[in-house]
Amino acid sequence: MIPPEIPHKLVLEIANTFGTPVYVYHAEAIQYQYKRLLMAFPNVKVKLHYALKALNNVNILRLLKAEGAGLDAVSIQEVQLGLRAGFKPSQIMYTPNCVDFEEIKQAAELGVHMNIDNISILEHFGNEFGSSLPCCIRLNPHIMAGGHTHTSVGHIDSKFGISIYQIRHVLRIITSLNIRVNGLHMHTGSDILDAGVFLQGADLLFDAARNFPDLEFMDFGSGFKVGYKPDDIVTDIEEIGKKISLAFLAFCKDYGRDLELWFEPGKFIVSGAGSLLVKANVVKQTTSTVFVGVDSGQNHLLRPMFYDAYHHIENISNPDGVRRLYSVVGYICETDTLGYDRNLPEVREGDILRIKNTGAYGFSMSNNYNARLRPPEVLVMDGVAHLIRKREIMEDLTRNEVWIDTIKQES
Repeated sequence: MIPPEIPHKLVLEIANTFGTPVYVYHAEAIQYQYKRLLMAFPNVKVKLHYALKALNNVNILRLLKAEGAGLDAVSIQEVQLGLRAGFKPSQIMYTPNCVDFEEIKQAAELGVHMNIDNISILEHFGNEFGSSLPCCIRLNPHIMAGGHTHTSVGHIDSKFGISIYQIRHVLRIITSLNIRVNGLHMHTGSDILDAGVFLQGADLLFDAARNFPDLEFMDFGSGFKVGYKPDDIVTDIEEIGKKISLAFLAFCKDYGRDLELWFEPGKFIVSGAGSLLVKANVVKQTTSTVFVGVDSGQNHLLRPMFYDAYHHIENISNPDGVRRLYSVVGYICETDTLGYDRNLPEVREGDILRIKNTGAYGFSMSNNYNARLRPPEVLVMDGVAHLIRKREIMEDLTRNEVWIDTIKQES
């Protein structure tokens, strides 16, 4: 059953209690999306490793751990966050990119699953560990997928993965250095709508897999599209799940044994469960536009400026007001527009606006530009709002500065 949205009354209470800006997450919506994705792949052994780069608050990780999720980590710090949240090393897949080999060694010492996406690192790995430590290999299928060049990561110009056309080289390395490969990985990008992209990549991965006799799993990444606009086109995960499952089962039969099918969803699980609440500081009319300036900006929600991403905006203080056209902008000294030409119920100074679908890559991409402080995070569970991260204070901004006494001051 689809969980209802957090009621407007409770959202306003959260804004009044914790102040704005504030990130709000819906626990039941996160749990629903996880279970929906897990059930979408019938008759196969599925493991979901949540991509914690999307949202890494310890309470979100604990919530998903209770559902049975593993983790996909892209840095040693994310690995450490996962261990801190109570995940076992065997539940964490470490998929770094362009890191120093010392970080690879640190992750190996912690005992997590290793995913290698670079031939030179693969050689380092083999020389260091030989067959004593298995690894997964990330392949680049050279498929353009997703809705933005920033979010398509499996094309020929991408920095991610080892080219599918370098398999011969990879095989020579693993044979020479006695590397034990237990998994193959592929991730083409985000906002994928139809099964064709996955199946196209799957066929390439299946062909490659026949060269690796000791596989235990295949990781298809993620990238399922979620809705950002009302009535937006989204991935039909149940339809895609059936098609991928059938193809995977056919491959396993041909391969000679059943493997596990892994995915690493992030946005699909948490995006729709999050909102950013902001306050209208000013309503400013110019010769061409009416701006609503809010107490947040690209420092808290980078996606609109970085990806040209759309986030639906609601006026929850005046939902029945006369509708007018506004551009919603932030308080950062940049052009940090959060929404162009939005038809909203009349916005008055002091109104609370709700920016939706900010559960993924919202807080986790936030920063302190203009010396602004990061907002708090609140998790609503069973109708109760829980503070899960405090609002930053000035001491957080200056904590790691070192004062040099020898700098001369004017008298």
